[in-house]
Parts: sequence; structure tokens; C-alpha cells
Amino acid sequence: MDTGTIIAILVVVFIILMIIITNIRVVPQAHAFIIERLGAYTGTWGVGLHVKVPFIDKVAKNVLLKEQVADFPPQPVITKDNVTMSIDTVVFFQITDPKLFAYGVENPMIAIENLTATTLRNIIGELELDQTLTSRETINAKMRSSLDLATDPWGIKVNRVELKNIMPPAAIRDAMEKQMKAERERREAILKAEGEKKSTILVAEGKKESAILEAEAEKAAAILNAEAQKEAMIRKAEGEAEAILKVQQANAEGIKLLNESSPSDAILKIKSLEAFAKAADGKATKIIIPSEIQGLAGLAKSVTEVVGKDV
Repeated sequence: MDTGTIIAILVVVFIILMIIITNIRVVPQAHAFIIERLGAYTGTWGVGLHVKVPFIDKVAKNVLLKEQVADFPPQPVITKDNVTMSIDTVVFFQITDPKLFAYGVENPMIAIENLTATTLRNIIGELELDQTLTSRETINAKMRSSLDLATDPWGIKVNRVELKNIMPPAAIRDAMEKQMKAERERREAILKAEGEKKSTILVAEGKKESAILEAEAEKAAAILNAEAQKEAMIRKAEGEAEAILKVQQANAEGIKLLNESSPSDAILKIKSLEAFAKAADGKATKIIIPSEIQGLAGLAKSVTEVVGKDV
């Protein structure tokens, strides 16, 4: 075999190897290849190693199966009360059927953007401005449901739709800021009034409690004073009673001693005279002298004379 033949064989082998190598494809994770044979769809390759028929099969489309995010520019919409505003949306979607995605619609992203804009206008057109600003969750849910239903024939599943920004006109924003400022001032005034009310109530309650405590203190002091006066009166009465008892005891002792000494009538009369003298100490204005005392006075004069003579 000559050299030219060997070179020709090597060239043919090299070409065959190159053809085989170029027709071997590896499909990565979260991807799908749409395969066409002579221009017609023949299958979808999943993850792994695949070999296509040279010159007959071709990879028509590489489809990404991950969840994707589409951020669309602001769209002008008109509310039910004729307020024009701009709203931009974010759509989270995922391709579930690569074949439908490849052949369902021309340029699916533009189709989703236009569908999002028209759906948003339809929903916002049924709401007033205040409802639009406070009903984001409702709008998101309605848009997701509508878009998911519309994109299902395209092999696309819409997982979530979010209103990114809602931008009313400048005049509306100024009016809203003034309204919010007035509302904040109103709340501040209410809070201040409530604070003053609570402060007044607390002061009144404090005065009330102070008055109650003062009255209770005065009552307690009066009770203590009354008890002290009562105790003093009791002590005084006990002292007087004890003094009277002592005097009575002394008188009883005197009488007892006098009885034990067997006094004569003259001595008894003299004792009576002494008692009469004490009774007539000059304070009485009128004195009635018993006849016995008169005789006793004469006796006392006689005794005094006798004693004087003896002396």
C-alpha cells in the first residue's frame, strides 16, 4: 500500500471521527434540547449524553427549564375614577413543556409582556385609585391567575406576579402627602389630648387619694384623742375613787380606834364640836346649831376655865 492510499484512509477516518464528535451532545441540568429531523419536530432531549444523525437532525432550540424572572417596564393604566398612573410588573415563570414553548408562540417573552400589560389595564380599570393603592395582593393574585391560564398553551407556568411600583401623577402624590400629613397631625392631636386627659385623671385621682388619706388620718387622730381623753377620765375617776376610798378607810380606822378606846360622852361631844367647827369654817352663810352642840359649847368653856385656874 503506497503512501497516498494510507494518507487517504487517515483523512477519511479523521473526517468520520469529526462527524461523530460534532454530533454528540451533552444536555446539562435544567435544560432541554428540541430536535428537528429534516425540519420536523422529532423529540426533546433531556439531561445526559445524546447523538444525533449527521446532516439530518439538528438542535432547533435550547430551552431553559429554571424559573425565570421578567421585569417589564412601567405601563400606563387608567383607574375607574379616571386617574392615569404608571405601574411596572415583575413576572416569575417557568417553562414546563419545551415543545409547546418552542412552537406555541413566536417570541414568547414579548407575548408575555403584552399579555401582562393588557391584563393589568383590565384589572386596574375596575378599581378606583384608593383601591389600587391598597389592593396589591388582590391585583397580584388576579394577574397570576389570568396569565397562567393564557400562557398554558405555550408551555409556560406563571408562578407569581408582583406589582413593583405604582406611580400616580405628581398632583395626586402631592394631595396624598398633604392628606397623610393632615392625618398624622390629627393622630398627634388625638394622642396629645388623650395624654392630657390621662394626666388630668391621674392628678384628680391623686388629690382624691390624698384627701381620703388626710380624712383617715384626721379620723384616726380624733379616735386616738378620744381614747386618750377617755383614758384620762378613767384614770382621774379611779384616782378620785381611790382617794375617797382612802378617806373612808381613814375615817373607819379613826372610828375603830375611837371605839376601841371606849371614849366618854364628853370626848364624843368634843369630837362633834370639832366636826362642827370644820363645817363652819366661814364659808357657810347660815349655820343651824343643834341643842347638844350648844350644851357642849358651855361644857367646853367650863373645862377651859378650870384648866386656866389650875395653871
